[in-house]
Amino acid sequence: MSNRWPFIGRQGPLAAVHRALRSCTGAMIAGEAGVGKSRLAAEAAAGLTEHCVVRALGTETAAMIPFGAFAHVLGGPPDGGENLLGWAARHLRTRAGQAPLLVTVDDAHRLDAASAALLHYLATRGEAALLVTVRTGEPVPEPVAALWKEELVTRIELAPLTRDEVGRALTAALRGDVAAETVRHLARVSEGNMLYLRELVHAGRDIGCLAEQGGQWRWRGGLSMTTRLRELVSERIGHLDPDEREVLELVAFGEPLGTDLLVTMASAGAVERVEDRGLIVADGPGMRLGHPLYGEVVRGRCRTLRARRRLRTLAESLEASGMRGRDDMLRAAVWRLDSGSPADPRMLLVAAHLAWGRQDPHLAARLGRAAVEAGAGIEAVALLGQVLTILGDTGGAQEVLRRQDGPGATDAERAQHALALGVNMLWSGDTHEAGRVFEGAADTLADPAWRQELLVYRGVVDFFTGRLDAAGRTLTRARDLAPDTARGSGHLAALESWVSAHSGRSARCVSVVERAMAGADAWRDRAPHALPVMLDARCAAHLFAGELADAARIAVQGTELAAPDLSVCGFGAYRARICRLRGDVAAALRWCREDVVRLRARSPYLGRCLAELAHSAALLGDLETARKALTEAEELAGCWNYTLQPVLLAKAWLAAADGDLDGAVRTALSMAADCPYLGYRMLALHDVVRMGAADLVTGSLDELAGGMEGPFAQICARHAHAAARNDPPGLRAVAAEFESLGMVLYAAEATAQEAAAYRRMGRGSAAKGAQTRAWALARRCPGVTTPALVELATPDLTPRQREIVQLAAAGLTNRQIADRLTLSMRTAANHLQAVYDKLGVNDRAEVARLLGTSF
Repeated sequence: MSNRWPFIGRQGPLAAVHRALRSCTGAMIAGEAGVGKSRLAAEAAAGLTEHCVVRALGTETAAMIPFGAFAHVLGGPPDGGENLLGWAARHLRTRAGQAPLLVTVDDAHRLDAASAALLHYLATRGEAALLVTVRTGEPVPEPVAALWKEELVTRIELAPLTRDEVGRALTAALRGDVAAETVRHLARVSEGNMLYLRELVHAGRDIGCLAEQGGQWRWRGGLSMTTRLRELVSERIGHLDPDEREVLELVAFGEPLGTDLLVTMASAGAVERVEDRGLIVADGPGMRLGHPLYGEVVRGRCRTLRARRRLRTLAESLEASGMRGRDDMLRAAVWRLDSGSPADPRMLLVAAHLAWGRQDPHLAARLGRAAVEAGAGIEAVALLGQVLTILGDTGGAQEVLRRQDGPGATDAERAQHALALGVNMLWSGDTHEAGRVFEGAADTLADPAWRQELLVYRGVVDFFTGRLDAAGRTLTRARDLAPDTARGSGHLAALESWVSAHSGRSARCVSVVERAMAGADAWRDRAPHALPVMLDARCAAHLFAGELADAARIAVQGTELAAPDLSVCGFGAYRARICRLRGDVAAALRWCREDVVRLRARSPYLGRCLAELAHSAALLGDLETARKALTEAEELAGCWNYTLQPVLLAKAWLAAADGDLDGAVRTALSMAADCPYLGYRMLALHDVVRMGAADLVTGSLDELAGGMEGPFAQICARHAHAAARNDPPGLRAVAAEFESLGMVLYAAEATAQEAAAYRRMGRGSAAKGAQTRAWALARRCPGVTTPALVELATPDLTPRQREIVQLAAAGLTNRQIADRLTLSMRTAANHLQAVYDKLGVNDRAEVARLLGTSF
C-alpha cells in the first residue's frame, strides 16, 4: 500500500476550485483538520501547469516574524521608502516572470499579520491568483477573512468523506475488495476524516486487525491506535486543565451523556469550555465527544483505578437521578459491571434482557452471566442459556442449564427453563426432542401467556421441519389463548410472518410485519428473536413475489440490525440471491463470503449462506469452491428442512456445472416434489425450465401459480409453457416480463431459448435477432454459465456435444468424460474433436476461454 493515498471523492470540490481560479482571484478551501484540504489544494495546483506556483505554509513559529510564511521566497531589503506590501508583491511577480502567478497558502489561519496583509494586497490588485486553506472553527487573521467576505475569492467548504467515498478510498488504497461491515466501521470511527482514516488503516495492518480474508479486507477486534495517530488526536484535543480533563473523561466513558447529569458531576464552567473547543458536542438532550477517536485517546490515558472511579461516578449519579427509562437501567448496569462495584441482581437481569432485545448478544451474555452469579435466579439462567445457544455455544448453554437444580416452582420459571432447553435442542438439530419439550411444558402450565409462548416455539419447530400446515394449526392454538401480552404479540407475529411468506401469502406476510413493527417498542426488548425473524420472512415474501427492490431494502435492514456474528441473521444470503437474479453473480459471491465470515457461530443459517456461495460459484464455473462450500453447507443446514432448501438448489446447479444435466434435472425435480415451502418449490421447478426440461413441470408450475401471490410464479408458469411448446413469441414476452422485474439472468436465458426455438423452426433471420438481444442481456451477467447460455454460445452443437463441451471446459479428461456419460473413450474423443471443429478451437483451455468470455 502506497503512503500516498488515492484522491477519492473530491472531484466535485476540485472542479469548484478550478472554476474559482478561472472566474475570480482564487479559492479558499475551509474544513476541519485532516479532512483533506491540503491534498485538494495540491491536486488543484498540480493541474495549473502554465502558472508559476509560490507555496507558503502558515505555522505558529513563522507567525512570530513579519512575512514569516514567505521568507523563503523574499530576498534583500526593501528599497528606501518602498511600500512593504509592494516590495513583497514585486518579489513574487519577478519570480513568476511572464507566467501567471499562483500563490498557495496552507493553514492560512496561522499567518502573521504581514503575510495575511500581503494576500489581501495581491488579491485586490489582481497581482496573483490565490489558493488558501483554513481550518474551520479557528480564528482567522482579518485580511484573510476579508478575502471571502469581500468576494475576492470563492470559499469552498470541504465536508468529510461519505461512507461510499470511504469505501472507494479503502478499495483503492488496499487494492482489493473491502467488506461492507469494515467500510461501515472505519467510516464511523474516522467520521470521513481522511487523515484519521489513513492512520487507522496503517495501524490496523501493522497490528493485524485489518487483514485480507476470503478475498476481502476485513477488520477484526478493537480499535488500533498507533503512536502517530494518538499524537495527532492528542494535538487536536490540546491542553486540558484538571476540570476539563474530568469533563472529557466522564463523556468518554458515558457518551451520550445527559447535559443535566454531566453538570452534577463536573464543573459547569469546564463543560462550557470543553464544548466551546468542539471537544464535546450536543447530541439531542445530551453530549458526546466531538470525534470517536477522542474517546480512544482519553480512555487510553486513564489507568485502571481512575477508569473504574469514573464509571462508578457515572453509575451512582445516574441511579441518584432516578433512572427515567430502560436505557438508563442498561447504562447503569454496564457501568456498575465495568467499574467492579456491586450491582443489584434484578438490575443486571433487566439490563441483560434489554441488551438482548437490542440485538447485542455479547453484552446480553455478559450481563446475564453477572446476573446468574449475583443470584438473579432461574430467569437469568434461562436467558443466558438462550443467548449462548444463539451465539453458537450450545455446549456452554447446556452446562449453564444443567447447573440449575430444577425447572423452577412457578409457571414463569418452568416456562423459561423449558424455552431455553428447547431452543438449545432445536439449535443442536434435535427437532423432535425440542418439539416434545415445548409441547410437554405447555400442557403442564396454567398461565395462558407462558403456554402461548411455548406453543409459538412448538410452531417454530413445525416450520423448521417443513410441517407448515401443522405450524399454522399450532399458531391458531396459540392465538386462541389470547393473553394479550406485548411479548406474545411479537412472537405470534414472527411465526405468522414466516408461515405466510413460505405459504405463498406474501401480501399477508408484509401486512403482519408492518402491523407488528408499528408497536415494536412494546415487544422488542422481551422478544429478541422476533425482529430478525420478521425481516427474514418479509425479505422472502418480497423475493418470491418478484419484488426485488423491496427484498433488497429489507435485506439491508437485516444486515445492519444484527450483531456481526449473531447466528440468526445471514441476510447476505438474500442479498446474494437478489444479485444472482439481477445477473451480478460476482457480487452475489462477495455477499456470501462476507456473511460466511460474519457468522462465526456454526449454525444452520451459516449453512444457508454457504449454500448460496456454492450456487454462485457453480454458475461462475468455480467448481472447486462450489463443492467445498456445498459439503459444509449440507453438514450445517441439513438439520432443518427450512435451511436445507438452498442447499438442494445449489446441488442441482453444481451438477449442471459439472456437465451432469440429467442429474441436475433429477435433483431439482426431487427437491420440488418434497419441498413444503412454496417459494423454494417454485425456484426448483423453474430451474428445470432453465435446464431445458420444461415439459416435465408445466402442470406443477400452473398449480403453484394459482396458490402464490405476486407476478413471479405466474411468469415462471408462462415460461414453462412457452419453452415446452417452442413458442418464440411466448418466450420473448416472458423475457420482457422477467426484465421488468429486474431478473436479468432469467430474461437472458428466456431470450436465448427464443433464439434456439427460431433456429429449430429454420427461421434464421428471426433467430439472429433474438440471439443479438440475448447477447445484450447475457453481457449483463458476466461470467455466468447456464445450459441456455451455453446453447447461445454454441448454437451448432448437439445436446450431447454441449454436455461434453461443459465437461471439457471444467477440465475433465477424455476418460473422465467417458465414465461420466457412460461412453467409450473413442466415442468421447470423437465427440470432442467434432466440438473443436465446430467451434474452431484446438484444446480444452480454448473451450474454457470461449465459454468464460462469451458473456
